[in-house]
Amino acid sequence: MPENFEEVLAPTLYFDKHFQMQAAKILPGEYYATSRDMVLVTVLGSCVAACIRDRQSGVGGMNHFMLPESSQDADSMVGLPTRYGTYAMEMLINQVLKMGARRSNLEAKIFGGGNVLRGFTVSNVGQKNSLFVKDFLALEHIPVVAEDLLDVYPRKVYYFPHTGRVLVRKLKSVHNNTIVDREKDYSARLRFSKVEGDVELFD
Repeated sequence: MPENFEEVLAPTLYFDKHFQMQAAKILPGEYYATSRDMVLVTVLGSCVAACIRDRQSGVGGMNHFMLPESSQDADSMVGLPTRYGTYAMEMLINQVLKMGARRSNLEAKIFGGGNVLRGFTVSNVGQKNSLFVKDFLALEHIPVVAEDLLDVYPRKVYYFPHTGRVLVRKLKSVHNNTIVDREKDYSARLRFSKVEGDVELFD
């Protein structure tokens, strides 16, 4: 299991025939930022995606993350879940700022946090992810202009950072466990991954 699992940044790039434009498919633990007119696509269960853009320049991106669960008897894990979520958010914000976005122009749209991991209903990981992303953005003074959080259904999200347009489809008739299995695997990997170094935000 790679130690830098949380640093896998490059999603799958492809041409979306429906929208007739370049697209990036973002899996758990990944993010993507762009200044081009393209669509960013992800499927969310209990994970959360933050879509952040400069509303004037159109530079923006999307991440896909989950707070790692800590066992009740692992005192050494205290603080790590929030630290990981902060890392995931700062990596995306850092990248859009490096690409020319201005902090004062940033806006966010947030999605996911569904209660789809039935084995995690006690810990309510979807709700924790949702609360974390809202609190983080409030602390960073980045306004949330749209959100679709919680519920019990997975979501497929199409984000067009150039315009800020978002299409969300609730997957109410999913007949396979791909989404749940992917997020369970991601959650298991997070327990053994480390956040290396610190991230500084650009002003």
